[in-house]
This record gives sequence, structure tokens and C-alpha cells, in this order.
Amino acid sequence: MRLLTIPADANPSFSKLSLSLATTPEEIREVQRLRYKVFIESMGLSALANAEGLDQDEFDDHCDHLLVRDSKTLKVVGTYRILGPNAARTIGRYYSETEFDLSRLANLRSGIAEAGRACIHPDYRSGAVIMMLWAGIAAYMRRERCSHLIGCASISLTDGGANAAAIYRSLTEKEMCPLEYRVSPLLPFPLEGIDAQASDARIPPLLKGYLRAGAWICGEPAWDPDFHSADLFVMLPLANLDARYARHYGTGE
Repeated sequence: MRLLTIPADANPSFSKLSLSLATTPEEIREVQRLRYKVFIESMGLSALANAEGLDQDEFDDHCDHLLVRDSKTLKVVGTYRILGPNAARTIGRYYSETEFDLSRLANLRSGIAEAGRACIHPDYRSGAVIMMLWAGIAAYMRRERCSHLIGCASISLTDGGANAAAIYRSLTEKEMCPLEYRVSPLLPFPLEGIDAQASDARIPPLLKGYLRAGAWICGEPAWDPDFHSADLFVMLPLANLDARYARHYGTGE
């Protein structure tokens, strides 16, 4: 089902980009191939390498997959997967629950959608693709009557964790969630003993996008040894979603 078709940014090398939900197994494999190239090949995660060249897990079959396609080359150049509340009940958990204890969010579960595996081809990181994906998420949440978006935002540990510690220490009170929504990591990333100042923080684009849209950070980071990252749990109330996405792409009500 097509959600949006909009012009790309001003870069003349782009034609048009289209946003849709994957509707066939082949489209899902296209998404998984892109994720493999970006998450596994480019990061050198040999432990996750496989002959099929696909990044996949048990959640994929239960998720809706947003994809952005270059209408000129027909290649999938961006993707996000979304696990709605009904699908989460079917599988028995959200992906975030592999890393965090979400028991404090029990009263919100019927209205929670989870976004994950955000992935954009390196040649298309000018901003247009991620904005389209954000617009698609907003449209999806309204369609499914979801009040909150959750997800994990990853910070690379290739520097030994200095940036992860600096980012966490740089968070303001406004960027932290209310106490009643705090979650705890199942495998905490050890912040103690890392010499890093808040002023040195280099916030990854995805996390920066969440914060600009009005998301909250809901506690200390978890350690993801498979992807060699520190992950922050983020929650975005739909009511907080920055109105510029709706204005720019016509997804508002």
C-alpha cells in the first residue's frame, strides 16, 4: 500500500523518491539486503555474516516494513520497520524487550508502535529519505491509532564508549522521560570509569532526529554486544511529534 510520493531534495542527481509499505516477500528481502549492506558489511560484523546476504530476525515476519525507493533506479534506498501493538501481542514482546525491562510501560502497551532497523543507503543521506520515513511513521501511527512510538537508538562503541558516555551525560531534564516511564537495561552499558565530558558528545543523526521530534530518553543505555553498540531506549508520544513533519509532507490531520 503506497503512503506517499514526494519529490526528493534539490539534488539534481535524484529523480523522485516514493514511500510505501512492503507488500511482497521480495520487497522484504530487498529491505533485508539493504540492512545487511549497511549494518553488517559496512560495520565489519563478521559474526553476523551469512551466505544469503540478509539481515533478518524473528521479528521481521510480524513487522510492517516502510521502504523508500528511488523511482529512477527502482532500488530501495531507505527503510524502517514498525511493530504494532497487535503484532507485539502475537509475538509476545517488542524487540526493545530483548534489551530493556519495559514493565513500567504496561498501561501504554495497547497504543505502542515500535520502530527499528532504520537504514539508509550511504548515497542518500542528505535528509530527504529520513524525513520521508518519519512522515510515514507518523501516518502509520495515526492509522493504527497508536499514541506512543518506542525504539532503540544505537551509539557505536568503536571509540571504547567515550561518545556513548558523553551523550548520556549531555542529556537535559527536558530530554529525559517522566520518572514513571523509566526503563532499565537488561545488560547495562558500564558508564562508570569512562572519562568523557558532555561537551564532547557527537549525537548520531538518528538519535538527533528522535530528540528534535520530541522524543524522551527513558533511562541508562543497554549494551548490545552483537552490534557493538550502546543503545538508548527512546519513547515519542505522538502528541510531541514535531509539527514540521506533518506540515512538510501533508500527514497531519
